[in-house]
Amino acid sequence: MNAAPLRVGLIGWGYASQVFHGPLITSTPGLQLVAVSSRQPERVRADLGETVAVHADPVSLIARTDLDVVVIPTPNDTHYPLALAALQAGHAVVVDKPFTLNADEARHLVAVARERGQLLSVFHNRRWDGDFLTAQALVTSGRLGRITHAQLHFDRFRPTVRERWREGSGPGAGIWFDLAPHLLDQAVQLFGWPVALQADVLTQRTGGQSPDGFHARLRWADGLRVDLHASMLAALPGPRFALHGTLGSWVKHGLDAQEDALKAGQRPDPAGLEAWGADPQAGTLATVQPDAPDAPPQVQPWPTQPGRYPAFYANLRDALHGLAPNPVPAEEALGVQVLLDLGAQSARERGECSVAARLSM
Repeated sequence: MNAAPLRVGLIGWGYASQVFHGPLITSTPGLQLVAVSSRQPERVRADLGETVAVHADPVSLIARTDLDVVVIPTPNDTHYPLALAALQAGHAVVVDKPFTLNADEARHLVAVARERGQLLSVFHNRRWDGDFLTAQALVTSGRLGRITHAQLHFDRFRPTVRERWREGSGPGAGIWFDLAPHLLDQAVQLFGWPVALQADVLTQRTGGQSPDGFHARLRWADGLRVDLHASMLAALPGPRFALHGTLGSWVKHGLDAQEDALKAGQRPDPAGLEAWGADPQAGTLATVQPDAPDAPPQVQPWPTQPGRYPAFYANLRDALHGLAPNPVPAEEALGVQVLLDLGAQSARERGECSVAARLSM
């Protein structure tokens, strides 16, 4: 691409910026990280060098007139005000998940971006997990027949409550805001919008200040049921994915390896992206042939596709140049936000909530 690099401003230099956004932006040809807002300028300069400007606060970064896009991977309760300010300043905007704290905030941002003709995207990076891409390919191929039941787990073992905003008592804290956006988005991408949702959101750890576990069931009119589960007390995690259909099943254990690779300092090489995101842990596939459905299933290891986190920012770059669609349109993230709201309502009321009416609002 011969165009001048698009200039990126990044708000905050916490975990999400250091592990995901900073490395992915700086390894994407055609993007240039020019500014970061942080109260730790020495840390930013040590990590990124002296060529990246460091602003003491988001307001001064957003006020810059030389930015093409502002990225917002900040505490969840700041997503809406910062995204609104950046849009009103004329910038394209990327917001980390969850999009906002509620669907009303998300709708307003979508409306502002649409009115101003500005790109607004949400970093649902788990669309590019290798296990999800494998699940998507299996569903699309029809190899499992009609899917009747699916399980999506995100299990960890962290019995000690840590002192950080994600595990505190503030707005947007807890595992429902942290991990449910991933699982809900993946379920919708695989199967479309459900007709109803029921969720149990709970706090199980000693000293827990916010939810640290949930179990949600999504229901489709054709009989499909999808169970979403996350826990901070799973020393023996359940399967990351389990798909069951009329022609067989596929089960995959273990989390996608890209986050750990980025944490370890590995970076995608734009000249050799085929080497990025490998997952050596295969899933297990058990299938029958359509013309012999009662035969014993054939069981075999099923390779996991490589993960492709670099694709988000490459697609964002192309979208800003008018060459590709928005990698995660804000309208899709608004739908996920509706499901998050309904899950919280379901947990409070201890009952199933209808989805269709809320999506149309």
